[in-house]
Amino acid sequence: MFSNDQFHDERSQIGSLAGLLGLVSNLILFVAKLFIGLLSHSVSIMADAMNSLADTASSILTLLGFKIASKPADQEHPYGHERFEYVSGLIVSLMIIFVGFKFLESSFQRILHPESIQISPIIFIILVLSILIKIFQAKMYRYFGKKIQSNTLIATGQDSLNDVLTTFIVLLSAGIEQVTGWRVDGYFGFGLAIYILFSGYQLLKEFMDILLGMRPKQEELKKIAQIFGRFKDIVGYHDLLVHSYGPKNRFASVHIEIDETWTLNQAHDVIDEIERTFKEEMGLEMVCHLDPVPLYDQTHEQLRSFIKNELKTIDDRLKMHDLRFEAEKIAFDVVIPKNFPYTDEFLAQVLQQKIMEKYSIDEIEIIFDHNYLL
Repeated sequence: MFSNDQFHDERSQIGSLAGLLGLVSNLILFVAKLFIGLLSHSVSIMADAMNSLADTASSILTLLGFKIASKPADQEHPYGHERFEYVSGLIVSLMIIFVGFKFLESSFQRILHPESIQISPIIFIILVLSILIKIFQAKMYRYFGKKIQSNTLIATGQDSLNDVLTTFIVLLSAGIEQVTGWRVDGYFGFGLAIYILFSGYQLLKEFMDILLGMRPKQEELKKIAQIFGRFKDIVGYHDLLVHSYGPKNRFASVHIEIDETWTLNQAHDVIDEIERTFKEEMGLEMVCHLDPVPLYDQTHEQLRSFIKNELKTIDDRLKMHDLRFEAEKIAFDVVIPKNFPYTDEFLAQVLQQKIMEKYSIDEIEIIFDHNYLL
């Protein structure tokens, strides 16, 4: 198993290699496509050349992004610099959108003022070679992206696959004109621009979601639940939160329910083992908060069972935890599922009425949880 330092070194080296290979190949494609675009007077080929230029810039940003992201944590950035990789990806997506708008404009002008495309055998060969290079890029980015868990490289690989399609469209428009005489270059260029804009929007949304903070994948939540399930001594767990500052810089917090008769040393040993397990198996810095549960208090258990049954009659997806019972006051949390049809106020009113009908309670405090993961 790699240590964090080894992982960061490998990640930086592979990311830089991918960026360098992409930079060289995209630069070659840009120069070649620009030359044949000017030679053939094709707006589609020119658009494709500008797309390759944007890809060249993205390769530079990839190099820069991995260089900065590999820097260790410091006093001003205690969580490290890994998120800069996502920032570079965000900039690339904005560049793609800008290029798309420029080509939308130029393609519209070509529709209004069509020109013939001149495709020579050498131009055809260069475009076919560009498709092969882009296929290589796509496979290379995807392979390295999966190897180092980089969304940026995986997304760039998808962008390379998109470029394969756009170059094919260029060849198709040229072929149609050669066979039929129809000058459809502007229309295909317009469609290409729409496609570039759509791809840029998808990439922009992906990186915005990552930077804003996304819900972990369902597979990861299942893994977390499986690990908790191995600790039979705990009563339960809730209020899980997971936040990430990079692929290997992730943190989580959770509330662990334990028997209130445990000593502090007992509780510490179990919690310490839980935190160590998550660190070793998932690379997750887990922080656990303890909630003591009076397992042998009959009044507490009866009240808890009553509330759980009432929740089940309303919606069997509703769950409760953190029941606190003090003299004439009770308090507890209710976990609200997705697409729950009632408001918090309505649910609170129903529960308070049901509880007060059965118990002599003066005050009921209900906290509704909407955004916790488990």
